[in-house]
Amino acid sequence: MQEEFWEQRYAEPGHAYGTRPNVYLTTHRELLQPGQRVLVIGDGEGRNGVWLAEQGLNVVAVDYSATGLRKAEALAKERYVALTTHCVDLTEWDWPRYEFDFVVIIYVHFPPDVRAVMHQAALQALKPGGQIILEAFTFDQLSHDSGGPPVREMLYDASLLAKDFHQGEILELTECSDFLEEGKYHVGEAAIVRARIRRLPA
Repeated sequence: MQEEFWEQRYAEPGHAYGTRPNVYLTTHRELLQPGQRVLVIGDGEGRNGVWLAEQGLNVVAVDYSATGLRKAEALAKERYVALTTHCVDLTEWDWPRYEFDFVVIIYVHFPPDVRAVMHQAALQALKPGGQIILEAFTFDQLSHDSGGPPVREMLYDASLLAKDFHQGEILELTECSDFLEEGKYHVGEAAIVRARIRRLPA
């Protein structure tokens, strides 16, 4: 059902969430070094993965929409960068381990029955010292119309993420309001949570 939803959304003309990268992600530009490896999960049409490739990183972008990833590949070609794409269901994927300097999770909302497992898999995909950069909608987003899952069970808050990532070092974990301008589906005042988590040395 979810796969069908995203296939239909990404089949629409243009880019559903625009082609500009997520603002929170770009505020960490100083952390990025050419040649680093980054995994971008749920990258859809590639706005974040392509931007990271433009910074000189080796990017692996995964999503379970083949249509979205074709748009990501086209955007990368247009911007004269390369990224590796994998069309996968993350709940069934053989997640890599100890491979990446960063894992980027921007508005990827897992169902509660798999959420913690997926977040732990993301942490395990990092090299020791690697970081997760995450932005998601909080429960208060239900009172806004700027995007996100329409059910409480799919939303997050800081305490939930702290529990999911308890094996890592929390570098930043804040809830806030911000105004989104990301394509036509993320527009307006939003209730969000932002996090950076570092994988501890083995």
